[in-house]
Amino acid sequence: MNENFCTHFATRLRIGVMGSAQGPSMTYKKNTELAMQLGQEIAKSGSVLVNGACPGLPNDAAIGAKNAGGFVMGVSPAFSQREHIEKYNSPVDPYDLILYTGMGLMERDILNIRFSDAVIILGGGIGTLNEFTVAFDEGRYIGVLTSADGVSSHVEEIIEMCHREKGDRIFFSESPEELVKTLTIALETGPRVVTEDERIVSKYTFLK
Repeated sequence: MNENFCTHFATRLRIGVMGSAQGPSMTYKKNTELAMQLGQEIAKSGSVLVNGACPGLPNDAAIGAKNAGGFVMGVSPAFSQREHIEKYNSPVDPYDLILYTGMGLMERDILNIRFSDAVIILGGGIGTLNEFTVAFDEGRYIGVLTSADGVSSHVEEIIEMCHREKGDRIFFSESPEELVKTLTIALETGPRVVTEDERIVSKYTFLK
């Protein structure tokens, strides 16, 4: 197996980018710019960028990461590259690796989260909200880019409405640079959640 490929997956952190593939968030040029900057910061941190191999803001982040020399992995809902392009109208160009799951959009989200050590939410609608709730319940570190509109600007309200606590796993910032730096430090120095029987053990039991 290619040595460069092994190095990226054996030693590097993986940061997922979840956000708008379509909808109102896509109409704002600033969101595209924020997504590209986010991808650049992930690449600069030495982490692998993971996303759903979809169009929109996650793909803008992938382009930003590639332009900065980063490594990008996509987790596609499609069974094959042909289905990925023709059925899901999704890109292939910015990606070093695409995993074709054949699982459809919603089930793909679970794999997308599980391939990521941490997740960043920007913009987004119902699909992004689903990714956030999966990441939350699976104990991932989560970064929320509050300057990107959509779901990401309402996460604190959603947590409060659901009578849940933010705890020390969720970080908020208007700055992509600050968010990536904070998550990287948390991943390198903080505990990781342990899961068992699809539930987080002992209400967020952590182990190094």
